[in-house]
Formats: sequence, C-alpha cells, structure tokens
Amino acid sequence: MSKLAEFKALEAQLAAQLKQLDALKNDDKLKREIEFEEKLRNLMRQYDVGLREIISILDLQPSRTTPTSQAPRRQRHVKVYKNPETGEVVETKGGNHKILKAWKEKHGAEKVEGWLQ
Repeated sequence: MSKLAEFKALEAQLAAQLKQLDALKNDDKLKREIEFEEKLRNLMRQYDVGLREIISILDLQPSRTTPTSQAPRRQRHVKVYKNPETGEVVETKGGNHKILKAWKEKHGAEKVEGWLQ
C-alpha cells in the first residue's frame, strides 16, 4: 500500500472516530455515568473508603475468599485397617499413611480396603 493510500485510510478512520466521540459527548446516559463516577470518587475520598470496601459493603453474596464466610471443614472420620496376615492395626484419617500405602502397594488397594474395620 502506498504512503498516500495509507494516509487517506488513517485519515478516514480518524474522522469516523471523531464522529463517534462527538456522539458520545452529547449522550445523556454517558454524562450521567460521568457525574455518578465523580460523585462516588468524591465520597470515597471524603470517607476514606476504597473500592474493595465499597464492593464488600454492596455485595449481597460475598465471595468464598473472605475468611468470615468460610464454613468450618468437616472432620474426617478415623478409619481402622487390620492386616489379617500380621495382625497389625493402622488408624488413619486420610489415605496418606506410610504403612497403609505400603500395604496397598504390596497387596492392592481393593484388598486393603477390604481390611477396613
């Protein structure tokens, strides 16, 4: 594309954007939004309140990341496994027990789950 053609294309784009800008400047809805934002920012400065605080005040359903809204975790039940070959007993609340893992590796997970008391 020649420089002249590129210049004319950019000039046409600029004229179109200026026309859009003029239309927005005369839009009553935009004027009201700008006025609202200015008043809100003034109030925020006046009361020394940040945007996050305003959101937390107005939020009807607080997000789960706030520590006050988190429900306590459900307690895990103690599981007791008894190895029928050795008579050894393992009590655990999770599956990350060292001996239990060794049993599952040696005998298979399904068989070890059958040892659950």
